Amino acid sequence: MVLKDMATAICLLLPLLGATANAALTSQTQVWKNVVIGAGGFVPGIVFNPTKPNLAYLRTDIGGAYRSNGDAWVPLTDYANDTTWHDWGIESLATDPIQPNILYLAVGLYTNSWDGTNGSIIKSYDYGRTWTQRSMLPFKLGGNMPGRGPGERLAIDPKNNKILYFAARSGNGLWKSVDAGVTWNKVQNFPDVGTYIADPNDASGYNADITGVVWVTFDSSSSTPTGTKRIFVGVASLNKSNIFVSNDSGATWTSLPAFANNAYMAHKGVLSPAEKVLYVTFNNNAGPYDGTAGAVGKYNITSGTWTDITPSSGSYGFGGLAVDIQKPGTLMVAPLNQWWPDANLWRSLDGGATWSPIWELQWPNKKRYYTMDNSLTPYLGGPVADDDLSMKEIGWMIEALVIDPHDSNHWLYGTGATVAGGHDLLNWDSVHNVTIKSMAAGIEETAVLGLVSPPSGSHLLSVVGDIGGFNHVDFNKPSSGFTNPIFGTTTGIDFAGNKPASIVRVGSNNGQISSSSDGGVTWSPYSGGDAYSGGQVAYSANGDAIIWSANQGLVISKNGGAFTTIVGVPSGAVIAADKINGTVIYAASGSNFYVSTNTGSTWTSTSASGITSPVWIAASPYKAGELWLSGNTGIVHSADYGKTWNKLGMVSNAWRIAVGKPQQPNGPPVVYASGTINGANALYRTDDAGVNWIMISDSNYGFGASSGLILAADPRIYKRVYVGTNGRGIFWTSDAW
Repeated sequence: MVLKDMATAICLLLPLLGATANAALTSQTQVWKNVVIGAGGFVPGIVFNPTKPNLAYLRTDIGGAYRSNGDAWVPLTDYANDTTWHDWGIESLATDPIQPNILYLAVGLYTNSWDGTNGSIIKSYDYGRTWTQRSMLPFKLGGNMPGRGPGERLAIDPKNNKILYFAARSGNGLWKSVDAGVTWNKVQNFPDVGTYIADPNDASGYNADITGVVWVTFDSSSSTPTGTKRIFVGVASLNKSNIFVSNDSGATWTSLPAFANNAYMAHKGVLSPAEKVLYVTFNNNAGPYDGTAGAVGKYNITSGTWTDITPSSGSYGFGGLAVDIQKPGTLMVAPLNQWWPDANLWRSLDGGATWSPIWELQWPNKKRYYTMDNSLTPYLGGPVADDDLSMKEIGWMIEALVIDPHDSNHWLYGTGATVAGGHDLLNWDSVHNVTIKSMAAGIEETAVLGLVSPPSGSHLLSVVGDIGGFNHVDFNKPSSGFTNPIFGTTTGIDFAGNKPASIVRVGSNNGQISSSSDGGVTWSPYSGGDAYSGGQVAYSANGDAIIWSANQGLVISKNGGAFTTIVGVPSGAVIAADKINGTVIYAASGSNFYVSTNTGSTWTSTSASGITSPVWIAASPYKAGELWLSGNTGIVHSADYGKTWNKLGMVSNAWRIAVGKPQQPNGPPVVYASGTINGANALYRTDDAGVNWIMISDSNYGFGASSGLILAADPRIYKRVYVGTNGRGIFWTSDAW
């Protein structure tokens, strides 16, 4: 999707860059596609347009926004590049009920020091295809901060779409626009900015910010000639008033009567206009990971009284909340978080007086009132027997739960890993059994941590945050993921250059290391690594040594033996194994480059040719002793095992690099780099050893923050590169054959 002003800027910039570098920098449009994994991340919000059928949007915390296309989804923010990377953090969204073509996104990733840019609200007039308006806010937004599940924070007046409200974090209060989002002003008379802080002592600031004002709900039944009269606003506070109402279009505000003595904060507030009722889910934490107590409340607008309609109690609160507009009194709620044996879902047909669950625990069995179709996310598992309580089929972190306002059979909900739902919801009320199907087609939200492209076997294997790793046999189909064992966050992967079917991967928890001898098809636990976790891993070319730059230090295992500490190389060093010479291992730390020619027994060091903060070592898959090193001063190349170095031209800074098939037989390998040329951070390729460079990211595919990209080049296919992102999964150049 194109952000018009950014695309124009790039078009103007490229000729200037080329002129500065004597035409050494050009651009080239590639045909980019996602490698299909199937979602893979948290979906905190889903919104149907209330007036246009078959139109829904969803927001992710780190992977941007999507528009529905039948049961599939279309990404809307792939333009985000190194300048606008925080646009992948969607704090909230609003679809216009009067002009359904209009869409607003509140964008920004973090309110602490991790994101130095204030948030903004961007606007599209064509369902998110292009973005023509950006209104900067005087504060940061937190699409990936604690409390990103409540909402929606952004709301459009259903009777006057020039009026919008935005509920802000960080003590910034409630904001309002009266000119369709062009300008925003603080609502000075709104009485509370919220007091809840997840962890005031968190030195990083991530958990130490005020969650703030969290949702705005208009009462569409209370219209005036100039807009909606009654507005409800929820605030993240405990033990004090946390829901406020205005009955005069925001001129004055009063607090609602306390529910449960204000022991919980309101996560969602959804109106049922025909009932004149506001339904609210409550939790004692802001989520999305926490919550040990909560309730569901029903506020009667006419009488001004609350009714506790909580369907179940346990060590969890409540998050997701859906109302069937076509069937007054029909609603659904989800827990936040019910960790064992699975999250439940409850449905009521009588305004919460009675409830039916989607499963019941009949020890030692779980009686399921659903069938599960995870064909689009097979890594989440498939059908299991009633006596199997091990699998979280329904999900976790369920903050998004909606019923299509135009179709009572159609429902969707978001979890920490995917989007699910179905088209037979009314069967719940008759035969008490529904089909839950993964609705993840088109969504790719993984944070990619490692990629390899071996010279034989599968062209790509990946490791990602939260859900493990994958052997991508078919880029257009999801796979089941690595097993034996199953890791969550998997941080590193490598293959043995001379035995490419030998692969090793490591995970974020102690002892998580596993090896494969058949190209990643099957795996076996690798013993001896119980004391180590995380970091990067390298496999010697002959497959007889594993080098692990773990969180606890730099260690090596030879011939399947115990891991021992490597002496002579600093802990935390960047590592790689030569892909041809089975006894050579490389490392880099500070201004030093280290080489071992005896599989890590001894090391020699040389200068890394001006690089003092190394990022990545890429060893040639074609020639022993040839390698490239990236870092804070660019990219350097050695053809003699790091004894001497030559700096590649034009690149002043580089993060990840990868080496792939040459353009011509016997020509130099193609080098891909996430780096800086003439001040522009982007994705580049050189076919001629760095004499000329080609920018291959563009205004449609910016890939987010350049520093977070993970690269692998295909050694079998010229111009084929795999790009791992922090939130939009893996892209590949599908026009390279």
